[in-house]
Amino acid sequence: MSRVVVTGLGLVTSLGNDVATTWEALCQGKSGVTAITAYDTSRFRVQFGAQVLDFDPTLYMDRKEVRRTDPYEQLAIATSKQALAQAKLEVTDEIADDVGVYIGSGIGGLVTLHEQFKVLHEKGPDRISPFFINMMIVDGAPGIVSIMTGARGPNWAAVSACATSGNTIGEAWETIRRGDAKVMIAGGSEKGITPIAMAAFDNMHALSRRNDDPQGASRPFDATRDGFVMGEGSAILVLEELEFAKARGATILAEMVGYGCTSDAHHVTEPAPGGSGLVRAMRIALRKANLQPEQVSYINAHGTSTQYNDRTETQAIKTCFGEHAYRMPISSTKSMTGHTLGAAGAVEAVVSVQVILNNIIPPTINLHHPDPECDLNYVPNEAQHAKVDVAMSNVMGFGGHNTSMIFKRYEE
Repeated sequence: MSRVVVTGLGLVTSLGNDVATTWEALCQGKSGVTAITAYDTSRFRVQFGAQVLDFDPTLYMDRKEVRRTDPYEQLAIATSKQALAQAKLEVTDEIADDVGVYIGSGIGGLVTLHEQFKVLHEKGPDRISPFFINMMIVDGAPGIVSIMTGARGPNWAAVSACATSGNTIGEAWETIRRGDAKVMIAGGSEKGITPIAMAAFDNMHALSRRNDDPQGASRPFDATRDGFVMGEGSAILVLEELEFAKARGATILAEMVGYGCTSDAHHVTEPAPGGSGLVRAMRIALRKANLQPEQVSYINAHGTSTQYNDRTETQAIKTCFGEHAYRMPISSTKSMTGHTLGAAGAVEAVVSVQVILNNIIPPTINLHHPDPECDLNYVPNEAQHAKVDVAMSNVMGFGGHNTSMIFKRYEE
């Protein structure tokens, strides 16, 4: 099996429209949650979210293409181009067959779907956009990124709810390891702050309703947590086969060494008791990485700020790591970015690589009343400086999906 390294990162979140800006805000413990400006929220119980702001798609594509793409696709294009630029990789005709694209989304073109339903009811079927399908479907993002970059290798989209981009990155890693590609552009994108999505998640009692304190609403592992905060954004990693990366003189940011994927087979929204599915995913990732639990330096937790998730994830970490769970720093950056749904795994994979590069662990903000059942070191409220050689990133999704990824400091 080939070794796989990370050579490029792209990131757009509510905290910033690139990696550097988002990373600085994370380290400072800033919240990206604000009052929703995309639509009139007066009839909604939840009126805030972690929105992408001041994003200009014309920096990455021409205006005609902007009109023909959904915002979630535009974010995917932007972060793909950012990651390729950092990797200093041009997809030439010579290597195009060996460059693939795996980009997922939990929902896809929800903004376009909402707008086109309105067109249908107000103006009739003849006014529906001929680009509607391509703007809505989840595989629109990897398709258009492939077209724009010229990548002709493996190309598909995953959908596994909030575990989506954990799967795209993990499967991209496996694709390179088994020799089916030399380079993979992998990650996820989501633009879910829309009226119908916010109403639906609220009616499930999944969202925090702290309209009086939006920036304090996402409070993973806190006893007073009352739901997650909807976020949006996109993240992409450029993964390369090690020898290919070295041959072209690429700067190697980290090595991806492990990936596990399981199903709870339990309930559509509630995690399996004790987080048994996540335990198995973490153990599979550790086995593939040839690592012992005590060698993991940091975990970027799924940490959604819901009652079920945070308690169950804590139990799973304790089961997998034993006493080391109490010594290891763990943080949920969703406390600052909100829950970016299908993009979450990729956003937090980028954060995990940044942790290794900078030896700074972003905090879990708003953690002022620790839940007695969540008694690990969640890096409360302020960043910690620590040498991190191995970082694990976990994501879980409705339907019982679990993925775990492991990144390691690169060594020859």
